[in-house]
Amino acid sequence: MAGDLNLSNLQPAQARTDRKRIGRGMGSGKGRYSGRGIKGQKSRAGSHAMRAGFEGGQMPLHMRTAKLRGNTSADAMPIGPFRTYSQPVNLRDLEARFEVGEEVTPESLKAKGLIRSIRKDVKLLGVGELTKKLTITVHGASATAREKVEAAGGSLTVLKEPKVRKPKNLKRRPEGRTKDRSDDAETAPVETAEGEDS
Repeated sequence: MAGDLNLSNLQPAQARTDRKRIGRGMGSGKGRYSGRGIKGQKSRAGSHAMRAGFEGGQMPLHMRTAKLRGNTSADAMPIGPFRTYSQPVNLRDLEARFEVGEEVTPESLKAKGLIRSIRKDVKLLGVGELTKKLTITVHGASATAREKVEAAGGSLTVLKEPKVRKPKNLKRRPEGRTKDRSDDAETAPVETAEGEDS
């Protein structure tokens, strides 16, 4: 039979590719310098084991470009040491995955595949419409999401209340002093030099 397998018709599953034989004389096509050229860093052994971004010893691009200030401050999100991350969940996802009266928690969101980890904060966003009454417990929520949840008859519990930032560099005006400075400039007497008349 033509389909019988024997020693005369054995073939590899993948065609064999001849390896590059270097340094075997000029007639081989890869003799003398073995395809590496003459001298230079790339002709040496181990020259191709350089790390990513290495530019031969000169100042690399990521070090010679300008940097934004404040990368170690608390306000430099998300590149600072105090960076935070929250997993977004939209109302349209809750509408599609949950039934009326169900409780929405980070654990239930993880079970339904809406978030990847319960160790990171979950923030509810207001994209889409919500018509089901749900009991939602998340770490944060936008104002739009809160309005839509309450309009549908559900309840929203935020585990982390947003911090209220105090205004900076506001000078307190003494009580009773409501006069504008422009009015003071108009009523101020004009001073004249006494030496000009004499």
